[in-house]
Amino acid sequence: MAEIKIEKKKPIWPWIALLLIIGAVVYYIYFTDHETTNQSNTEIENTSSAQ
Repeated sequence: MAEIKIEKKKPIWPWIALLLIIGAVVYYIYFTDHETTNQSNTEIENTSSAQ
């Protein structure tokens, strides 16, 4: 009688996790605003008097 070798299925969850991580990186690169915000927003009061 012939022997039939049965292989266990490899888990698929590492591939799903990898796809989610790649998707998050793509989302971050393409859909977030990478402009730097100007942190030195200071109001300058106009003290010159035009009389």
